[in-house]
Order: sequence, then C-alpha cells, then structure tokens
Amino acid sequence: MVKLVGISMKLLLLVLLVVFSAFLVVSADEDAFLGVNIGTDLSDMPHPTQVVALLKAQQIRHIRLYDADRGMLLALANTGIKVAVTIPNEQLLGIGQSNATAAHWVAQNIVAHYPATNITTICVGSEVFDSLPNAVPILVTALKFIQGALVASRLDRQIKVSTPLASTIILDSFPPSQAFFNRSLNPVMVPLLKFLQSTGSSLMLNIYPYYDYMQSNGVIPLDYALFNPLPANKEAVDANTLLHYTNVFDAMVDAAYYAMAFLNVTNVPVIVTESGWPSKGDTKEPDATLDNANTYNSNLIKHIINQTGTPKHPGIPVSTYIYELYNEDTKPGSVSEKNWGLFDPNGKPIYTLQLTGSGRTFANDTANQTHCTAKEGADSKMLQAALDWACGPGKVNCSALLQGQPCYEPDNVASHATFAFDSYYHMMGKGDGTCDFNGVAMLTTTDPSHGSCQFFASDGMNGTFLNSTLSDINSTSSSSRRGHSGYAGVSLLIKALLAVLFL
Repeated sequence: MVKLVGISMKLLLLVLLVVFSAFLVVSADEDAFLGVNIGTDLSDMPHPTQVVALLKAQQIRHIRLYDADRGMLLALANTGIKVAVTIPNEQLLGIGQSNATAAHWVAQNIVAHYPATNITTICVGSEVFDSLPNAVPILVTALKFIQGALVASRLDRQIKVSTPLASTIILDSFPPSQAFFNRSLNPVMVPLLKFLQSTGSSLMLNIYPYYDYMQSNGVIPLDYALFNPLPANKEAVDANTLLHYTNVFDAMVDAAYYAMAFLNVTNVPVIVTESGWPSKGDTKEPDATLDNANTYNSNLIKHIINQTGTPKHPGIPVSTYIYELYNEDTKPGSVSEKNWGLFDPNGKPIYTLQLTGSGRTFANDTANQTHCTAKEGADSKMLQAALDWACGPGKVNCSALLQGQPCYEPDNVASHATFAFDSYYHMMGKGDGTCDFNGVAMLTTTDPSHGSCQFFASDGMNGTFLNSTLSDINSTSSSSRRGHSGYAGVSLLIKALLAVLFL
C-alpha cells in the first residue's frame, strides 16, 4: 500500500512538472527584450551605416526591419544586433503560391547574410488580415514555405517565423478573460496558431493604446492608456478573474492569451511587434503631443525592464519593439502618422525619455545629458512667477541674469527662465519633478548655452534610447534578472519535483 501511494505521489508530481514546463514555454523561452522598428518613409533617409552608428551609440540590440534591405543587412554584419526582417506584403502572394519563390527569398535574404548578420526572426507580411485580405488564404502556406526553406538551410532552430497581427482581430477585448479572435478568421487563425506552436514561435501583435484611446469616445481614460498610475478605484477589473488592470497594454496582451486559450492554445508566447505614441498631430489629434509620447514610451520601457508582467502573467515581461526609430515625414495619412519616431534623420532625439528610477538597466542614463528649459509657448506670467521662485525660494544664483552679465541677453522672460530652470534642475541633482515649474518647463537634450552664457555642461553622455535586453540588467538594479534569479522560485520548485521523482 505504501508502495502504491509512493507511485501515485510520483505520478502527481510528474503531472505538476509537465504543467510547470508548459508554463515556462510561455514565460521563459528566452530573455525578454526591448527593440525598435525602423521605417524608411523619410525624405532624407540616413545611409545604413549612419543608422547602424545610431543603433550602436544608443546600444539598441534588437531591431525590426520592414523589408530585408541588402544595404542594411550588410551594415548590420558583425554588430551582434539581433534583426527581425520582413517579407513585405507585396511579395506575400508570390511566396505563398510558390515553394520555389520562398526558397529563393530565403537564399537571397537570409542565407546570404547569416550568421554575420544576426537574423533571428522573419516576419511574413504585416497586419495581413487588414491590409491585404486577398492574401489571407495563403498566409499560413507562406509561413510554412519559409519555414521549409529554413529547415532545408538548417537554420530553423536559429530563426523563427511568424506574422505581425493587428490587435483589432481580437474582439470583446475587455474583460480580457472574455476575449476571442474574430470568428470569421478562425479558418486561418487555428492553423496559424498550430504552426506557431509546432515551431516554437511567438504570436506577434501590434498594440496601439493611442488608437484605442482615440476611438473610445472618452471611455478609456488618458492615464490608463499612458501607463500613468491610477487610484485603486479607477483600475479596470475583470469580473471573471478579479484581476485588476492599470493600462491598455497589459489588457490587450492578456486578451491575446485568453483568445488563444479559447482556441485551446496555451503555450504560444506573445511578442509585441509595434507599440508607441505619436509626438505630434493635427487639430483632431490633441493628445498626440511630445509630453504624451514621452510619457507612454518611458513608462512602457520601465514596465518591461522592471519585469512587471501582466495581471495574467505577473513577473513575465513581454518582448516589445517600440514604434519607431525615426519620424517618417513622407508617410501618407494624418500628421500623427509621420511623428512616431524617437529621432529625426540627423539622429537628434525628438524628446528625452524619462528613465530615471529604472535602476542601472541602461548603459547610458538619459538624465545625465538633459537640460531643463522654458516650454515653448508657455504663458509669460507663469514663466515670470516660476523665474521669481527659482531665483528666490529656489535658491538659484541668478546673478548671471543681471544687466551687463553673460546671460542677460536675450532680455526676455523665456530665456531668463531657462537659465534659472536649468540651474535649479542641476542643483537638485536632476531628480524627478525638478523640471516642471507648474507645467511651464520641459526637458531637452539640447544644451541651451549660448555665446559667453554657459549653462551647466552636459556630462558627456550621448544617448536617449538605449539597450534594454533584460539579461543585461546590471546587478545593482532592483529587478531580478530574467532567466536567472527572476525565476529562481519556479526553478527551485522544478528541481525539488525532480528530486522527489528520482528518489
């Protein structure tokens, strides 16, 4: 009897081990990362070597291209940067209808560059359900043909194949536990998910809280879209699971997991191939602003590198590519469509990401090279009041602003306020909230010094968006390292289970 109990216990433990192993397929298949998309709809697109120089300067180690441009792939050779290439939608029909065409594409665009160029992923099309419906019937076939070509080249273990999907294919996305894919797409989604499952690939999803917010007619609060902290009574609660959601991003990721579970798929991880916020819009897009873009992307980065995870999968960060590296001034559509970038074509930051408080995750902290200036268009009376405070109770030495002194000219309130604001900001160690002044100040990476009027010198750091691979988190960071101590509890449990099984 004791022997039978022991066997039963071991069977139970074996089941538990299988369950935990399945869980880890979703959670710890590889280190989560932050990357960036690189679009090319610019009137003055930088040369590939310039693009790579910017990536290296910013220590961006994961990128996604919207094609397989030979010049870019050559420039990326021997950099170690992990590259996701894309089969453009216009090439999809040909590849999905011809195995030979798929094999030729892989030979020309992958085999010719790998391993010197560290290609890790092939994105087959982009948002095909919405942008190219006539190619939907052959989408999975195209993925299989590309996968087959990789197998033939013995690269199927090194390079994954998937297709980025728009989050709009998920219906009834809140509460997340009730989410499901558009049922009319099931004849394609079911074999697609089976393909991803069988090849160990990820479900690629483009998540844009900006559009969700804009189209919600006021139902979605701006702070909920921007990752800003919410009071407990403002959090969205899934009535079925009682999980609390504090942002759109997490809700959409979990909705994708629940939608897959609805189709009996539970071990395919989600990767976010596009997410961001525009920094400029037209009159109908009042929330496409520098401040909101800065807030969203800064909060998104911290959300990932702090390994917050989602309510359904806490502590399991979602690999994400930020949209995008450059503003694309020739992209058709509204003003906001042209203004999602982190940099202009010259590599100058559009705004300075606020990453203080994220530990030493980044090789260069943006706070080290920032200045505080008067916000363009700020009310002059409010500027004057803030200037008076800085030079008075704020204890800034404003003697350089006196007539005849180096910073007197130009003699206007904005210029004088910038001197006082920047002095206070540096004097206070560039701490959070020290460049606000009731909303009339802003951070910039441009040194406001001019002529003989020298502001606080920058610290020589040169970077705004930097490497964010979670496995590179410095040991001084408050968050655990993914794949190491971050999963220590689960790893120890599995070791304990194995120990009992083999007693």
